[in-house]
Amino acid sequence: MSGTATRYLYLVRHGEASSEESGLTEAGREQATLLGRRLRDVPLAAVHHGPLARAEETARLIGDELSDVSLHSSEIAGDYVPYMPVRDELPPEHADFFLRFLEGATAEERERGPVLARQALDRFTGPVDGDEPRHELVVTHNFLIAWLVREAMYAPKWRWLGLNHANAALTVIRYAADRPASLLVSNDMRHLPTELRWTGFPAESHV
Repeated sequence: MSGTATRYLYLVRHGEASSEESGLTEAGREQATLLGRRLRDVPLAAVHHGPLARAEETARLIGDELSDVSLHSSEIAGDYVPYMPVRDELPPEHADFFLRFLEGATAEERERGPVLARQALDRFTGPVDGDEPRHELVVTHNFLIAWLVREAMYAPKWRWLGLNHANAALTVIRYAADRPASLLVSNDMRHLPTELRWTGFPAESHV
């Protein structure tokens, strides 16, 4: 039986990572703190985060700004390739570009990533049981956010490719029982000052 109460899923890419990706830069830590302050008035039931240091540190700094919200580390909120398309699925004019992007994925990543992606859909999407709306935050990586946004938009599985999200930007998806999933907010950086926006994006994409 599917849930009857609305789920609000808040998705955040980790803050700017250090060059060795062992944690966050000073800017990344500030991004996370400012995002936590923005989320203070959201009645979050839980904060989920991937196991890598940059996601864990981001979640901890966000949690420091919240009141009585538990943090949960989860492999399904981690950094992985959610789906491996074949050439015939892709637009012919862009197939070579996307396949080159993915060619470095190992056999293990190609097998394990889609398993975790299906688990993420089961765990984080759709309405919930009960009478009250549920608000959950997932602190994760670019690929998983793109995968979940693609799913909410009922787009083809390959279309997670090319969907980019800035560090500490906020995306919100609503899952109600009586309507399709709705992308309410995407890549929102209003909580960040200008100098902390667009990190993690190619320079030509900054606006």
